[in-house]
Amino acid sequence: MKKYILLLSIFFVSHFLFAQVKFIDENEDPGKGEIAELSWLQGLWQGEGFGGECEEVWMPLKDNQMVGTFRFYSEGKLVFSEFMRLQQEGETFVLKIKHFNPDGSPWEEKDDWVDFRLIDVQKNLVHFHGFTIIRKGKSLKMYMAMNENGERSIQELNFKKGKL
Repeated sequence: MKKYILLLSIFFVSHFLFAQVKFIDENEDPGKGEIAELSWLQGLWQGEGFGGECEEVWMPLKDNQMVGTFRFYSEGKLVFSEFMRLQQEGETFVLKIKHFNPDGSPWEEKDDWVDFRLIDVQKNLVHFHGFTIIRKGKSLKMYMAMNENGERSIQELNFKKGKL
């Protein structure tokens, strides 16, 4: 009986997490929106995810883009960091990310970025392909689809508003 309840609990939790993330076909048009609709994202966010500590900073909109940084620590040691850009592209915008090792060496090639295409944007909520950000008061939740060894999972990151 305990195994059944545990499996049922895992099913409902994983179903809820997968429901938080949306996907868009490669040939589908992205959603429409303006980066200014994400002004609620700016500032310092501190929290947990990937089994460690996370920090994320978003600067205000300037020249029709927002830039930010992310860093992930495990057991007090930097594991990786990211440089992020929200970039307007006509009637839509895209989230572009570059990853870096602790020594500053990049994961992606010089001109390559990991792009997250916009699906829709609402007040305090944005859905990108495989990535969702939700703000509730001074809390921020992120849900990210990950593919590892052919297995898809959803990672949840939880942040609280910090002070710079």
